[in-house]
Amino acid sequence: MPNSLPYYVPPAPGSAPGPLGLSHRGFSPAGLENTMFAFKAAAELGFGYLETDVRTTSDGVLMAFHDETLDRVTDASGPIASRSLRELQDVRVGGTEPIPTFEELLVRWPWMRLNVDIKDTAGAEALAALIEKHQAHDRVLVTSFSDRRRLRCLRKLSRPAASSAGSFATALLLLSPLGLGRMVARAGRFQCVQVPLRFRTLPVVTPAFLRRCHRAGIQVHVWTVNQKELMESLLDLGVDGLVSDRADELAAALHARGSWPQGPAD
Repeated sequence: MPNSLPYYVPPAPGSAPGPLGLSHRGFSPAGLENTMFAFKAAAELGFGYLETDVRTTSDGVLMAFHDETLDRVTDASGPIASRSLRELQDVRVGGTEPIPTFEELLVRWPWMRLNVDIKDTAGAEALAALIEKHQAHDRVLVTSFSDRRRLRCLRKLSRPAASSAGSFATALLLLSPLGLGRMVARAGRFQCVQVPLRFRTLPVVTPAFLRRCHRAGIQVHVWTVNQKELMESLLDLGVDGLVSDRADELAAALHARGSWPQGPAD
């Protein structure tokens, strides 16, 4: 598997190496995404890597939350950025679970690796501050569709953290002449790409794309893969990681290949 940054090393003694399983917003078939309930469920399945999103409150606190507004998943409405941490304390995801701060998640499982998608501009510096505070450089993979936000976070760190290319850097990698991938990754400060199977009608995850990335030392993680048959075919193809809402199915697929658990059961 390409890349030897500490983030990619199994996070706990006895954890199995192999393709990474990333539990998308934790694991909750009931729709309680990005809650401590969902993250705990994934940890109990043996995940050592959790995917989450972060947004900032009006008073600068980083929350584990995906959407710009509260409407879809909570019992409140309006932009999350317009609320303070105190104002969010009574808001419930699915009517039952509080929205956690990112710091709560970061300290809950000290061995857990976190794949963090920065969703707003303020979140870049807020994430960097928390990584510095907890010296979590080896535990966090910094990502964002916005390369500007991603690089802003990385530049605030006192030492390197793993990162995944944003939209522009990924497109540049796809379009670069063969052999220039390592240069693109070094300039863009990323060690992996996290991509969909296809973009509109254009296939992205192809044998040629995998070869190009692997020759450059770049990992390829594919999102969001929820069908067992597709998981199996992508693992056979040689991808380095899968992001899935179906953490149970992904755990089973990786267990069958001797790549499980990837963290200790909580």
